[in-house]
Amino acid sequence: MTLHFYFARKFFWTFALIMLVFVIILALVDIADEVQDFPELPFTAILEIVLLNMPSANYEILPLVMILSTVALFLRLSRSSELVVVRAAGRSGLGGLVAPIVVAGLIGLVTITVLNPLVAASSKRYNDLINGYRGGGSNVLAIASEGLWLRQGSPEGQTVIHAVRASADVSVLFTTTFMSFAPDGTPTTRTTAETAELLDGEWVLKNVKQWDLTAGTNPEASAQVLDQLSVPSALTQDRIIDSFGKPEFISLWDLPKFINQLEQAGFSARRYAVWYQLELSRPLFLVALVLIAAAFTMRHARLSNTSLSVMSAIMLGFGLYYIRNFAQILGESGQIPIILAAWAPPVASLFLALGILLHMEDG
Repeated sequence: MTLHFYFARKFFWTFALIMLVFVIILALVDIADEVQDFPELPFTAILEIVLLNMPSANYEILPLVMILSTVALFLRLSRSSELVVVRAAGRSGLGGLVAPIVVAGLIGLVTITVLNPLVAASSKRYNDLINGYRGGGSNVLAIASEGLWLRQGSPEGQTVIHAVRASADVSVLFTTTFMSFAPDGTPTTRTTAETAELLDGEWVLKNVKQWDLTAGTNPEASAQVLDQLSVPSALTQDRIIDSFGKPEFISLWDLPKFINQLEQAGFSARRYAVWYQLELSRPLFLVALVLIAAAFTMRHARLSNTSLSVMSAIMLGFGLYYIRNFAQILGESGQIPIILAAWAPPVASLFLALGILLHMEDG
């Protein structure tokens, strides 16, 4: 047990040190990029942008840090002959992997339970801040249990649109209500329609009833019933879809509810479901990367070409990471099932690592 604690402590501090180095490097690079993109902003605003982007940037490189940490740990143990002493004491090489595996699994669990919500919140704030500085404005869409809400603006005022559900490509809204407001915020008209189709520069409403809400009028007495009505709009399908936001902007704890709301509103939530399962499988994938890196580096330094072993471990780790990303793309496009897209790469990586380890140790 003492040996396991010793290996666990060395692995954790190696991981923490390498992570700190990457945090500093990425922060300096990001500061240079943001200063170049926003030269008119004060340094305090640049610093705020960088701090908001740091959790997401470091979250993405976690697999790389895990590989490098394992490589650094076992290279140091090999050069100090500690692995030789462990084997001479009757311990197997695989037994020495228990502590790094447990630490990697715990890091993965902490990542998805604690760090993921922080990354989601900071990424969303970062995106809104960048859009505000670039004049892009905030999102025009919101999903709620009662349906979806859209907002569009023009020199004549604002229009808030509610729909019970929508088509998958957001081109048609069903059971819609359009509330128009003057520039001073007073309501002007209320329009309901059975369907609203988004065309080039306009909404085409069918089976329409419209009330005039101007002060001093009787809305019901002056209401109009129309077969079709055209409402000008600057919205596009791409802009509405972009307003959903990336899955990374939503906390892992909130994703199931958000996916359910999307499906109730008639949208496809496949992209978010794949991301949710990918996050759940992250601890297993990190453990697999530890095993992969250990398989090439836990031998004695004099018995192997160290540089080739390190390069092989890093390249194989990168290959598995890109295969995982490719499976994610296939899952989001519907080419393969969601569970297969999220869990097949980590499980396959784990079995591949075990096979290499057994071959290196006993082969």
